[in-house]
Amino acid sequence: MNSTLQNSLTLFGRLALAALFLPAGLSKISGFEGTVGYINSVGLPLASLAAVIAILVEVGGGLALITGLFTRSAALVLAAFTAVATLSFHAFWAVPAEQAFMQQLMFYKNVGVVGGLLVLAAHGAGAWALGAKHHQVAA
Repeated sequence: MNSTLQNSLTLFGRLALAALFLPAGLSKISGFEGTVGYINSVGLPLASLAAVIAILVEVGGGLALITGLFTRSAALVLAAFTAVATLSFHAFWAVPAEQAFMQQLMFYKNVGVVGGLLVLAAHGAGAWALGAKHHQVAA
């Protein structure tokens, strides 16, 4: 694959992943109490702290993906965060039958997102990134 195409795809992949996390993090800021309530609803402890952590991870990670700075680290943190959130909030095996399909869909969508983040962590931000000289994609 030529390097221009590879770098274009890597940039668009980073932006697509950031489009999932940055808006979610920003909406948690404006809807902080609702976020805390949702975290409480699944029985997680320290819901306010968890909400702050989620905001920091989603906003910070989203910005890192957009800029290409600290991309590998951000992708790993976002992958771990997404895996934990997936198990905590989309336990399709533990919900009533009428909710199972949607929760299963969300669960496996998040599994795919984790996969994409791990590929990004493995290969880096590409040449079109602020951190490019430290995170080149192997040709």
